[in-house]
Amino acid sequence: MKPFSFSRLVLNLAIWLAALLWFLPVLVAVWVALHPASVQGSFSLFAPLTFQNFINAWQAAPFARYFMNTTLLVLMIVVCQLILATLAAYALVRFKLKGAGFIFALILLQLMISPDVLILNNYQTIGALGLRDTLAGIALPYFASAFAIFLLRQTFKSIPLVLEEAAIVEGASRFYILRKIYIPLAKPIYVAFALVSISFHWNDFLWPLVITDSVNVRPVTVGLQLFSAPEQGVQWALISAATLMTVLPLLVLFLIFQRQFVQSFMRAGIR
Repeated sequence: MKPFSFSRLVLNLAIWLAALLWFLPVLVAVWVALHPASVQGSFSLFAPLTFQNFINAWQAAPFARYFMNTTLLVLMIVVCQLILATLAAYALVRFKLKGAGFIFALILLQLMISPDVLILNNYQTIGALGLRDTLAGIALPYFASAFAIFLLRQTFKSIPLVLEEAAIVEGASRFYILRKIYIPLAKPIYVAFALVSISFHWNDFLWPLVITDSVNVRPVTVGLQLFSAPEQGVQWALISAATLMTVLPLLVLFLIFQRQFVQSFMRAGIR
């Protein structure tokens, strides 16, 4: 049994307090969304519950279209990111490229540049390509992910070269080796990065707001902001219900894959 430590007790209390302060707005949103407007300010344990706020919020704006747009957008980005990152990471690890270290340094440089800094240049490029106000226009600037290349490169470097050499002796092609050896062994990394990418692009707001004009391509974050605009009046019950509907898919995904998520990044850090 460990001896009592006052400093450890204070640290644990501080951690729990910080977690409570972080989670408090979520609890308030859940309370407001599940109760009628007449009892929202009382915080009574015996207040009646209702799901009418969720129904009203869903009917007040085209959230079905917003969710479909966001799902298609996120899937498009994640699939393209994983394909491009897989090919780039494999080339950096297994091909004898001149200046491979310099190329990798340039890729890592992207991690130090905020995407918001590039909004003007991206807007001009997307406009020149005729992709403004399209899902492809929203997704295109995110197809190449330096973070994904970094994670997969570190993972591919840890895979023994003898496995690839044995496959080459058997007549396997590069793509067969990549598909049957590298990708299966890196599956936890793919899951972890996919969760990070889905979370980021599901919540992305500024770039979709700038590049879209119509409901047909707006993601759920932009739709939620327009839904809560002051011109329509502040209805906290509907706003809270809409916000919870927006974050629920991400919460479910994280709860399902949280173990793979944590373990994958721990392994990537060790490598």
